[in-house]
Amino acid sequence: MLKLIIGVKGTGKTKQLIEMVNTASEQSNGSVVCIEKGTKLTYDIKHTARLIDTEQYGICDAQSLFGFIAGIIASNHDITNIYIDSALKICDNDVASFDKLADEVNALAEKHGLQCVMTLSLAADKATDTIKKYL
Repeated sequence: MLKLIIGVKGTGKTKQLIEMVNTASEQSNGSVVCIEKGTKLTYDIKHTARLIDTEQYGICDAQSLFGFIAGIIASNHDITNIYIDSALKICDNDVASFDKLADEVNALAEKHGLQCVMTLSLAADKATDTIKKYL
């Protein structure tokens, strides 16, 4: 199942995500993965969660992000939670492509029984119908 956390810059989305990642890594009986653009979360995420920087793997749009997420799930059947910070920024701020990604990731998460949470820097009044259904 997919859940989105949206808001403009400085509204506490990343802080909320960090708390969710750290709680999940303490409580999960499986693997917790956190994907980010850059390395700003290195000291905030507990070492028990797998932290991945998209810039290290050339991920720069929604299609490559989906393939990356699918590959992570395919390589580790113990994943229970995937968290993605600044997902819209990773998708080059392409809202139309992000909408497609959101539906695809939700279907993949449901199929594999895992929780996926993404943060997006986006004002609530700019949210599309697709984004709104995952809030």
